[in-house]
Amino acid sequence: MFLEHRLERLIAKLRRTAAIPLRLELWNGRAYDLASEPKVKIGVPSPSALRFLLSPDLMKLGQAYVEGTLRVEGPILEVFRVAESFARSAASGGRKGLRRVWRHNRKRDRDAIQYHYDVSNDFYSLWLDRNMVYSCAYFRSESDSLELAQEQKLDYILNKLLVQPGERFLDVGCGWGALILRAAKKYGARATGVTLSRNQYEFAAQRIREEGLEGRCEVRLQDYRDIPGEGVFDKIASVGMFEHVGLRHLKAYFAKIRSLLAEGGLVMNHGITASDPDNRWVGLGAGEFINRYVFPHGELPHLSLVLREMAGAGLEVADAESLRRHYARTCLEWAKRLEQNREQAIAAAGDKRYRIWQVYLAGCAHGFEHEWMNIYQVLARKEGSAFNSLPLTRDYMYRAG
Repeated sequence: MFLEHRLERLIAKLRRTAAIPLRLELWNGRAYDLASEPKVKIGVPSPSALRFLLSPDLMKLGQAYVEGTLRVEGPILEVFRVAESFARSAASGGRKGLRRVWRHNRKRDRDAIQYHYDVSNDFYSLWLDRNMVYSCAYFRSESDSLELAQEQKLDYILNKLLVQPGERFLDVGCGWGALILRAAKKYGARATGVTLSRNQYEFAAQRIREEGLEGRCEVRLQDYRDIPGEGVFDKIASVGMFEHVGLRHLKAYFAKIRSLLAEGGLVMNHGITASDPDNRWVGLGAGEFINRYVFPHGELPHLSLVLREMAGAGLEVADAESLRRHYARTCLEWAKRLEQNREQAIAAAGDKRYRIWQVYLAGCAHGFEHEWMNIYQVLARKEGSAFNSLPLTRDYMYRAG
């Protein structure tokens, strides 16, 4: 068979050039080990499934796994490492990511947010921390638990922003409300959060009622572009949200934030950034997989573009810090928790959704570890303000919350 012969040639090449701990088992009983002691097994149930293994990339391999075209056995973190090695070694040269810009409008952005975040609160609760924080944690030591690291991250953001009692605090894309709850309860702020996810909105509203924080903490089901007023917030945070804005809309996004800031106000933008200076997707087909199955129409800007657009919108950047290693650890913890709760996750969201998030979380852990992408906290002040509320040094940032 022509396709099987092509596979045999590919396997021969990989055996000479790479030691990939993979076993391929074909429908006809044939098996091929690409290295001794394989850790991952891929079952190919029919000749037609071979097309996913010839000229492979992470989009093809991920699609075949998610759709059930290939049967895969092994720990998911090892599965992703093997898939990446297989795709990279099979390629004749490194495949760069695409450079694609999407059209964004309110409906498309709302649909994309609801696709990702309205899966099931029960599903997310199986692998997030107890406060349902779905963003990079902050590990002060290797021994920190995910729960502790997420609370440290909340405090790190609020401390960097110098949030004070009575100040008006806004969280753009507030998720399940952990940051606004922390700001109101521990820091005494009057906190507001906005989200486009109904599941997150209802969850956060319930948490506010349970904590007795009505009047000091509010969540809105609202697009950030529709927040009324000017100069109505002293401090603003945006955590894991601007990846959904779109490269062409970053200046308008930051301009909206500036308009909402009071004189002397500060903003913290905490978000994933591209490692490629030209804002290309992650290569080897990983970006295409994420766009199709995980974050429709997401776009990652390089840090240089973030800084330029913030400056263009009238925000003076005071500090930028990479938390890439922290996110690698965070995604690793999430991936392990999801795999440990496999049966409950499938019951909550279905087998296909479980496999999508398996690949996504393991891939992110691998990607952040290997510098495929980065994540930055960028602290800025409202340019042109009569006074600067920031201390002269960064010392204040590192006080424990």
